[in-house]
Amino acid sequence: MTQDEMKKAAAIKALEFIENDTIVGVGTGSTVNHFIDALATIKHNITGAVSSSEESSKRLIAHGIEVFDLNSVDNLDVYIDGADEITKHMSMIKGGGAALTREKIVAAVAKKFICIADSSKQVELLGDFPLPVEVIPMARSYVARELVKLGGDPVYRQGVITDNGNVILDVHNLSIVDPKALETNINAIVGVVTNGLFAQRGADILILGNKNGAQVVK
Repeated sequence: MTQDEMKKAAAIKALEFIENDTIVGVGTGSTVNHFIDALATIKHNITGAVSSSEESSKRLIAHGIEVFDLNSVDNLDVYIDGADEITKHMSMIKGGGAALTREKIVAAVAKKFICIADSSKQVELLGDFPLPVEVIPMARSYVARELVKLGGDPVYRQGVITDNGNVILDVHNLSIVDPKALETNINAIVGVVTNGLFAQRGADILILGNKNGAQVVK
């Protein structure tokens, strides 16, 4: 299987966790695009979706799936999203697509968070993938200096503006031994909207695409 085929296998497997007449939380990224395409095959069974990005919303609408504003939804049974890295403890780095803040919000509302990924995303220790941090534009330089104090090497992601109108700093060279603590410490920096560590609210289930298909890890 190619990497893309592994992503697709994980995405299709996630349909097994979608109950009828529910609103589905939908993330962002290449693996999630496969999930949206798969979700379209059962769209008659669901009420609609809540999306974590404008990009995903457009894809959902193109498939004829109604997209709801999260403020109009009391709860979500399930949220399906990918990861840039994930450990066996279900902590993740997310935000390669710059949608980390909305992803984190939707994940917080959902009763169950299912991560879909290909096997290359599973790691022993987070940090090889640069940690995205969404920042209020005027605070970019200040936040970068504070991130250096935490041992990171922040790089401004040129030309990228988030759906919230903010900028991204990608923090390199972090060895993330305690992801929950680091998530808290970075979020405490004034000017940070949020960071791409999903450890305080990690995944509940991992569906991992590999050469044999898709494996469910709980």
